[in-house]
Amino acid sequence: MAQDISGKCMCGAVTYRAQLIEPELGACHCSMCRRWTGGVFLALSVLPDAMTFEGEAHIQLFQSSPWAERGFCKNCGSSLFYRVTAAGKEQGIYHIGAGTMNDLDGITLSQQLFIDQKPDGYSFCETTADLTQEQVEAMFANLGTA
Repeated sequence: MAQDISGKCMCGAVTYRAQLIEPELGACHCSMCRRWTGGVFLALSVLPDAMTFEGEAHIQLFQSSPWAERGFCKNCGSSLFYRVTAAGKEQGIYHIGAGTMNDLDGITLSQQLFIDQKPDGYSFCETTADLTQEQVEAMFANLGTA
């Protein structure tokens, strides 16, 4: 069952409402996410037509890879979302930063990406689907080819 969520950046210039694909949290350990957020990026997936923003003029986009961009608040720097830009079935899907959500009740950690890049200094106790860098890159290598 889809779950409605809302959230905002730290300064409140950007707010959003969305409907989650699933109430499941993903963790990304890649070096880009760690640099972008200062740690692991925890995110929830939202289809493009299930996402609305207020204060969009305050969102700065950064094309971080050949297949995705990252959105953050120009004012406070809050990491808002990672969005797939490459053609294919994943195109347009938002991965909303969990730290921007108003309420995380009922959300569970289900997946970890770039598990082979996770620093030794922390671990999650949940049992999750774990994908290596090679597995994630293989998944995105097929985007744009139909």
